[in-house]
Amino acid sequence: MFVVCLGGISRLASPFDLSRGAKLLRVSEPLDQFERIRSEADPLRQAKLAGELIAIYQQRSVELARLRKEAINRAASERGISYSAIATELGLTRGRITQIRQTAPPAERAFFGVGPITVALPLREAAGRALPVISSEDARAAEQLTRLLTDLSFQVEQFRIPPDGSWQPRGDAVAICGPKSSPVTATAISGDPLLTFEPDISGNWTIRERDGSRVYESPMDGENERRWSDVAYVARLPLPASGQSLLVIAGVHALGSVGAVDYLSRNLPDLYHQVGTRPFSMVVGSDHDGETVTRSELLCPPRTHG
Repeated sequence: MFVVCLGGISRLASPFDLSRGAKLLRVSEPLDQFERIRSEADPLRQAKLAGELIAIYQQRSVELARLRKEAINRAASERGISYSAIATELGLTRGRITQIRQTAPPAERAFFGVGPITVALPLREAAGRALPVISSEDARAAEQLTRLLTDLSFQVEQFRIPPDGSWQPRGDAVAICGPKSSPVTATAISGDPLLTFEPDISGNWTIRERDGSRVYESPMDGENERRWSDVAYVARLPLPASGQSLLVIAGVHALGSVGAVDYLSRNLPDLYHQVGTRPFSMVVGSDHDGETVTRSELLCPPRTHG
């Protein structure tokens, strides 16, 4: 049986007594998958399933390393325990504690989940093209997001949302996709208690405060002066049908998604400190010079839901 021990070091004594509440966690789901793969008769399917489970194990191992680092730092900051004392209680050297604190993934990795991560992009029908395409801006946003996720030790794969917008997010997923391109995203955003993302009476898509206090419009839709600037909706939203959550990055125009990813890349630690892994929503504004983001900043700060 695959068992993970959380805490549970019998010799621990006050004030560093982690044995209180220590439990054995039975990880039945991976064990069930493991046994099913071992008994799979089809060799090609067995190889495919084994590879998928290896990826899950690897990502959970990375997350456990992050949790251990965070727990060590919390023990020092919240309980006032020296790192030497922590090393003694964990059966490690002082040097190993230093190594863990320097090399394990940062706390803000948890903002995106455990992994592997699916980055979903919408395919769009284009006039004169036989096959649907991905906009260059969406592709750029996905490339930048993949780079950020890879730096956080995530395994990343991309998914193409079909032109009708129907898909089923599985596991940890980020959708670079607005409500216009997918009913899945539209349904998730409709549950946001603070913001809406809908077309106005002129047909331009806008982000609005539900209390009517403010409207976030894209400068690209301005009647007088059109600028290479955009706004984007960013949120972590529950998916009632599956019980999972979905991270949504959706510019009013595709360019806004590039600006939103730029903001995440530069401000992830602060954002994680504010919202953790809770549902939230915010609005990012950005200016662009060709493919270069020259400014990305909050127009509406991150607010948690409930």
